Amino acid sequence: MAIGRQPSQVRFEDPVGLLGDRLKGIYRLLAEDGAVLFGDDYFADLYTRSRKGRPTIPARVVATVMVLQSYEGLSDTDAVERLGRDLGWQAAAGVHIGYESFHSTVLVGMRNRLRASERPKRLLEDTVAAARESGVMGTRARVVDSTAIFDAVATQDTVTQLRSAIRRVLGVLRPEWSAKARAVLRRDDDYATPGKPPCDWDDRATKEELVDALVRDTLAVLDVLDGVELTASEADAVEVLAVVAGQDVDRDDDGRFKIVQGVARDRMISTVDPEARHGHKSRNRRFDGYKGHIVIDPDSEIIEDVTVTPANAADQDALGDLLAGLAEVADKPVVFADCAYGAGQTRHDMAEAGFDLRAKVPPTVRREGRYSKDDFGIDLDAPAVTCPAGQTVTIKYGKDGSGRADFSSHCGGCPRRGACTTAAAGRVVTIHPHERLLQAAKAAQADPGWQAEYRGTRPKVERKIAHITFRQHGGRRARTRGAVRVMTDLVTRAAAVNLGRLATLGVTYDAGWQRAGP
Repeated sequence: MAIGRQPSQVRFEDPVGLLGDRLKGIYRLLAEDGAVLFGDDYFADLYTRSRKGRPTIPARVVATVMVLQSYEGLSDTDAVERLGRDLGWQAAAGVHIGYESFHSTVLVGMRNRLRASERPKRLLEDTVAAARESGVMGTRARVVDSTAIFDAVATQDTVTQLRSAIRRVLGVLRPEWSAKARAVLRRDDDYATPGKPPCDWDDRATKEELVDALVRDTLAVLDVLDGVELTASEADAVEVLAVVAGQDVDRDDDGRFKIVQGVARDRMISTVDPEARHGHKSRNRRFDGYKGHIVIDPDSEIIEDVTVTPANAADQDALGDLLAGLAEVADKPVVFADCAYGAGQTRHDMAEAGFDLRAKVPPTVRREGRYSKDDFGIDLDAPAVTCPAGQTVTIKYGKDGSGRADFSSHCGGCPRRGACTTAAAGRVVTIHPHERLLQAAKAAQADPGWQAEYRGTRPKVERKIAHITFRQHGGRRARTRGAVRVMTDLVTRAAAVNLGRLATLGVTYDAGWQRAGP
């Protein structure tokens, strides 16, 4: 594929004139200003090593199809077909009625080139730049949150993972090393077909024998390849094999390998997508795949940035990527977030980075109605803690900055003990290393003014997440495998949502991006 040029002459078969006022929203914005957003040189940097060939497809056409594909949640094939028969798409792309579309593999190639470029997020970054230039974006505050992105592969059990990992290694190894690896295999299996091996799954002894044999084949292959200089693809496959060989199995007293009980904290859930993980949005809501993190401007509801992490990553781990550069734009900008971002260490890190974090402190546990930590009076200046029965204990601090207030000497005859603790030794209150920040945050969030601002600002990110996940594919459900590819889809989806928002706000280009009206 080469870069094309947009014709300057308007043909008679103009879809914009034909549709008239029926062309609205993102389609009208792209029709009127798409040439500004996606000029002929928009993707020029992606072709610095490929100057041969006759230019064929204008950058505006390809970029528009990528954005509208994500906006409507279409596959590559459906998107290029839509360009060839939908007047709204043809108007947005700046082509004539009856335009003959290109092959869907062009979209695959463009995404690959974008990922490898110095500006892989350009589709989103340029919508943000237009919003800033038009004046609709503010600098006083941002809102952050995350959402689940379901993976595009099936979660595999231990047996399937072990066999699939061996099969993959044998498939990518150079012939001489593949032959050596096959020579050490002991199972009667050529590992040529996908899926589980045949087994009497109702017979526990037979299943255990299969697991032991698979692990021994795995370790034998790893032993053969130990110290061998591998190619990148070979090394990746061997790394996956090593992970699955150790994450779910252990050797028992008889020397046999068995599946261990429980789930490893960072368990690889599929050899097809090694980066996907188990995740939890709440105690009872589990999902497999990734987390998409977004930051928005609450004034304009423009998505400023996005990033992707494995599903088991903590929400606060993405703050550095999301808020990079914001502290340079505003003096101590305010960041609104839910209680998932309210831990003491997160507050400390955000304050050190120059942000004013407005997030509720995670609620303390009140087991079976007994007193929680919030029912105790904590005086960090004393330093001491007073229990609901009026007993005061000095806080004893450790080297890491955390502390303990031990009430065991007062709990023996206390009439309130049943409402406080069931511990035989009595009640102990722990003091967080950043307890002062947590106590200050609790006091602040009790203020009606703080609550009103929080309720009026933070929920806006929930609405924006709903816009992103409205389309299943490319929004809530990943179309591809691997965090980098999932990120490409999320960036494009965010760009499409932003363009729709710019159209709603009346932003147009006239010697610069500006908002129409007073």
